[in-house]
Amino acid sequence: MALLIGDIVRRAARMAPGAVAASLGGERVTFGELDEAADRAANALAGLGVRRGDRVVWWSAPALRTLDGFLGCARLGAVFAPVNPALSDVEFAAVLDYLDPRLVVTDAERAGVEAPHAIAATLAGAPGPPRAAVSETDPHILYLTSGSTGRPKGALVSHRASWLRAAPGGGTFSTGLRGDGGVLCSFPLYHYGGWHYVMEAWQHRTAAHLVPRADAVSIIDAVRTRRPTAIYCIPAVWERLLDGEHRHADLSSLRHADTGTSAVAAELVARIKERLPGTTTTILYGSTEAGRMAALQDWELADRSGSVGRPAFPGTLWVDGDGEVIVGGDTLMSGYHALPAETATALRDGAYRSGDLGHLDGEGYLYLTGRTREVIRSGGESVSPSEVEHALRGLPGVRDVAVVGLPDARWGEVVCAAVVPAGDGAVPDVAAVRAHVAGRLAPFKQPRRIAVVEAIPRTPATGQIQRSRVRDEILTALG
Repeated sequence: MALLIGDIVRRAARMAPGAVAASLGGERVTFGELDEAADRAANALAGLGVRRGDRVVWWSAPALRTLDGFLGCARLGAVFAPVNPALSDVEFAAVLDYLDPRLVVTDAERAGVEAPHAIAATLAGAPGPPRAAVSETDPHILYLTSGSTGRPKGALVSHRASWLRAAPGGGTFSTGLRGDGGVLCSFPLYHYGGWHYVMEAWQHRTAAHLVPRADAVSIIDAVRTRRPTAIYCIPAVWERLLDGEHRHADLSSLRHADTGTSAVAAELVARIKERLPGTTTTILYGSTEAGRMAALQDWELADRSGSVGRPAFPGTLWVDGDGEVIVGGDTLMSGYHALPAETATALRDGAYRSGDLGHLDGEGYLYLTGRTREVIRSGGESVSPSEVEHALRGLPGVRDVAVVGLPDARWGEVVCAAVVPAGDGAVPDVAAVRAHVAGRLAPFKQPRRIAVVEAIPRTPATGQIQRSRVRDEILTALG
């Protein structure tokens, strides 16, 4: 049996056509309806000239119609490339220049943006399966991440790799999904995490409940109305849900309350347990390029505080002589679109070099200790320091600036701008800095902290910023 993403919903529709496949706000769609809509979308895309291997950029606010496009591309053999709707026009133009898509699909709000072959998201096609030959090794989705230079990188993931990442026994809920209320997806649908939980829900023949944004009000409302069984939130989102203002909200339908992306504070886990007694909590460590890499199960939390768990099935994980975490297996990405050098750096000898530093204890539990690369990982997103520095040029009151990631219990890392003041004037605060880059950088790339330093250390020969020294100096000053 070929492991094709387009077949997941088709099989579910044959067994339970009336079961809910997804919801968003007051809307919902059944597996039967979604299966038919996927075929119509595939045929509409084919009618617009999209063929196997072509890239389709999807730039839209959260909408159930995005699921049609995702599945339509999968059934046609095209590559679905979702883009963050919060990107500025300049950032989006860079994405288009890089991806050179066959088609750009937008919502009405973005339809006026000048883009080649852009159409509004009204893919009304003929019913019936499309005539297309698709292989499980074909890439079906492209996830955009930031490289160290700020240039976007598109991680291509095959049907087979995505299928195995989300398969029962291999996905997040490796010990089974208790209850049939569905999975609440707190991630947006331009992010690997969002599509992982959608596909995993469908693999379990249950619903993926989407939210318009990952704030406490939206999530609590979705839990109250849709009664999902499971939820995964990064630590920053859990902090919003655990805030005192929402301590009496009804979350009683939940049986799984997971978190992760990197190391998680024991204090946060304890607060989740106190707020949601009777739930299981798994800490998950993964990446866009490799999927789920390690997991710390509920029964291991007490004895393995600070660990992200043991290597996750079906992959393998080890730490090399330099302390870098390496992952192998069938869930790895195929490579970065049109970036052979970056692909060769990340994928060597059939394994993915994560850029994370860590160590394994005697029983195979992984503990993360830092990063080898400059890219900042904040709240599941990748941020290029040099891109932020470029946007900060000309910031009033600042003579020099360097951007680094600082450890943070909520976000994993936060973007910090280390600034050298110009003269004796006031140093801009976070609000002023974010206002300066608004419209040029998506919100998740904007600095959340400011540190005042006397000078930015640079290499003598090339003048490159020595980020590890900047970071160490700031952390030392913070104590």
